[in-house]
Amino acid sequence: MTNKIRMANLKEIRNRIASIGSTMQITSAMKMVSAAKLKKAQDAITQMRPYAEKLTELLQSLSASLEGEVGGVYSQQKEVSKVLIVVITSNRGLCGGFNSSVIKATAKHIEDNFKGKEVALLTIGKKGFDILSKSFKVIEKDNEIFDDLTFDNVAIIAEKIMSLFAEGRFDKVELVYNHFKNAATQITTIEQFLPIEPVKGTVKVNTDYIFEPSKAEIVLELIPKSLKTQLYKAIRDSFAAEHGARMTAMHKATDNATELRNDLKLTYNKARQAAITNEILEIVGGAEALNN
Repeated sequence: MTNKIRMANLKEIRNRIASIGSTMQITSAMKMVSAAKLKKAQDAITQMRPYAEKLTELLQSLSASLEGEVGGVYSQQKEVSKVLIVVITSNRGLCGGFNSSVIKATAKHIEDNFKGKEVALLTIGKKGFDILSKSFKVIEKDNEIFDDLTFDNVAIIAEKIMSLFAEGRFDKVELVYNHFKNAATQITTIEQFLPIEPVKGTVKVNTDYIFEPSKAEIVLELIPKSLKTQLYKAIRDSFAAEHGARMTAMHKATDNATELRNDLKLTYNKARQAAITNEILEIVGGAEALNN
């Protein structure tokens, strides 16, 4: 009976070792897939940032050189009573605290800054919608954008948001997403989308340029493009950060599984050796009893 129990325990340990080995293969494969996708996503965001920053700088320079309100409806500062928050998460999990950090930051931001105000969400990514829709009003969701992440597709979402603001349905629009720093670090970021924030301080303007058409017309033309670029950059940032977070999480999972498997192998070998020793002792004991 004792031998049967020991053999059952050894079989259970063998099964656990095999199961952990299968898990290691999955996590290792996911890590390699995320690493490959991360390279492409990282190249896309690092190439885009200089353009987005230069566009913003140009818009600020032109705005600073003009007098009065030149931004039209998108620069009107209103008393904030209705707020739209665009929450950018991922469609899939297994990426550590990537999604939970954005969800927690959104809930805390609403509690700290917009208590008593009318707050609505527009979610990009399935994970954010699944959790936040239980506690907050979600006016629209977009889970398919990551299937074909292009500027034109993001521009459609940006135009909807700009239209909601222009129609007066919201007084303020903010973005919450993970900013990509490197493969191991994602920074949860909250930034204002609408209205366009006024230029702080003085902006140096090069007066040697000849503008055609007028500066005011150029500013009005640049603002929608700048807003679309801002949203596209935020989604691109989040996309790269997701793959970085997943690669790091799968790397840690593989390391933990390796350590656990090694511990189980050691336990298995000790238990097996103990079982063999006990069987030898029983055989010797039986032989001694027969001789006596």
